[in-house]
Amino acid sequence: MTLLEIAARLALVVAAFLLLPLLVGQLEHKAMAHMQARLGPMYAGGFHGWAQLIADGVKFAQKEHVVPAEADRKVFSLAPAVALLPYLVVLVVVPVGPGLVAVDLDIGLFFVLAVMSVSVLGSVMAGWSSGNKYALLGGLRSAAQLMAYELPLVLAASSVAMAAGTLSLSGIVETWSPWWLVWQAPAAVIFFVAGLAELHRPPFDMPVADSEIVLGPYTEYTGLRFALFLLAEYAGIVVLCALTTVLFLGGWRGPFADEELGPVWFLIKLFVLAFVVIWLRVSNPRLRADQLQKLAWQVLVPLSLAQLALTGVVKVVMM
Repeated sequence: MTLLEIAARLALVVAAFLLLPLLVGQLEHKAMAHMQARLGPMYAGGFHGWAQLIADGVKFAQKEHVVPAEADRKVFSLAPAVALLPYLVVLVVVPVGPGLVAVDLDIGLFFVLAVMSVSVLGSVMAGWSSGNKYALLGGLRSAAQLMAYELPLVLAASSVAMAAGTLSLSGIVETWSPWWLVWQAPAAVIFFVAGLAELHRPPFDMPVADSEIVLGPYTEYTGLRFALFLLAEYAGIVVLCALTTVLFLGGWRGPFADEELGPVWFLIKLFVLAFVVIWLRVSNPRLRADQLQKLAWQVLVPLSLAQLALTGVVKVVMM
């Protein structure tokens, strides 16, 4: 692969990183407007509120950048980037079609799980550096939630890696077969739910619940810095849906024309999962902090261990 090809692939990854989260945000505005009869997101720009994202961007750009007097200014300014950039790095190794990946790593699954866990440091840094005890408590809650849900997330992904016999994301897609939809269904649900919890998406958003604790670690953020945290959330949704597609739904593989329509099948699956994320936000009440921990340690961890054992047994029997 030439240097020019690498640069072109990285440019496409950056373009996808900038575009896909905005499309997911627009989808959320419209889906929630229809589901909850909200008039605001359907107003800006006239037809179907097409200019809502532009209005939001202008609003954030006009707001003053306020840094609390007691804040650690360097860490406070760095936290949004720490929360956002890991998702860009993950997209570099996610295959969207046969051979369509910026960098195809043999340990791609290990790499993405390691990098994704870094993004929570942005929340911890934001809470600690704000000079606000309520923001600090929100950051600690974020860290506790990550610790609880990281284990079932990794165990569910390990089940797929064991089934495929490889840590390569492209290799997992090529090994995938339709009966995995049944065999690995528990792992898929565990992975998806744990991923939502790590992103602090409703109903797992207690650390940043705006109606109860004033947005947790992001309480002191305004303007574009706050917008970067929102962008990180939507980028996280894109990454979670992309990884769920690659690991459990066959990635670019579809009912026909995998070679020609691979990226199309991949994007269809990604946006269907993104709609499910939005649907869960609209239709489910927020869990309490103790319910969050019980769900992780008493339900998801035992189920993920059982799924891992089942995968091992099936692999031994099939050998």
